Amino acid sequence: MRFDIMTLFPEAVMPMMGASILGRAQKKGLLEIHAHQIRDYTTNRQNQVDDYPYGGGRGAIMQCDPLYNCWCAVCDEAGGPVHTVFLSPCGAVFTQQKARSLLQYERLVLVCGHYEGIDQRFVEECVDEEISLGDFVLTGGELPAMAVVDAVARMIPGVLGDDVCFTDESHWAGLLEYPQYSRPEIWHGRQVPPVLLSGDHAKVARWQKKQSILRTMRLRPDLFRKLRFPYRTRAERKFIEELEAEDDEFRNRDPKNLDRSK
Repeated sequence: MRFDIMTLFPEAVMPMMGASILGRAQKKGLLEIHAHQIRDYTTNRQNQVDDYPYGGGRGAIMQCDPLYNCWCAVCDEAGGPVHTVFLSPCGAVFTQQKARSLLQYERLVLVCGHYEGIDQRFVEECVDEEISLGDFVLTGGELPAMAVVDAVARMIPGVLGDDVCFTDESHWAGLLEYPQYSRPEIWHGRQVPPVLLSGDHAKVARWQKKQSILRTMRLRPDLFRKLRFPYRTRAERKFIEELEAEDDEFRNRDPKNLDRSK
């Protein structure tokens, strides 16, 4: 899979994208990440990419032509239009499910805006979807673009050691991941839960599932309300009933955090 990032600051993007797991994956040929300097596609001697907004207002707007010329160069190299994402606070909030859906594309273009935004006509002509990291505004699209690349690339086969490295993590199945512990066994008077030291894999798996449900209920009740799990099957309903019987937090939970109707 290949990612083409259109940006005014490739020098800020590529060091991060070339480090750690993604850097090693690129050396293995599992993926490609390229950053394209939008200024290289201007037609004026000043390499100007922005101008004042029509209608007034503060700041400047990135112009259509440099963006379009850069986008065309990427698509020409690819042999045709490439699925294009604009990182924008107006976009749909990025989720694990969206990251999974982007895996279907062999190549992605990610457009990083700057200043007060980009000319809407480029968005209408070239952008397939807009993505936001959340309900806040950043100075540019570089950080969101890198986040999207990282979230998608780590699911490419071979990038991580095993699929369980991401299928067992938060948000994959709608739940947050269970707590994790390492050495030493006791730190600042806090002990690793004894079940994790028991060597009983069945008990460990049950503890992990329970903690995952508890953590989601406690920290992200909004996610918990959306879950079709844990009321999907008889076995799952029985598991919840067992948790309710043994755990005060489940017995005393806010019923609004659960949705039994789905």
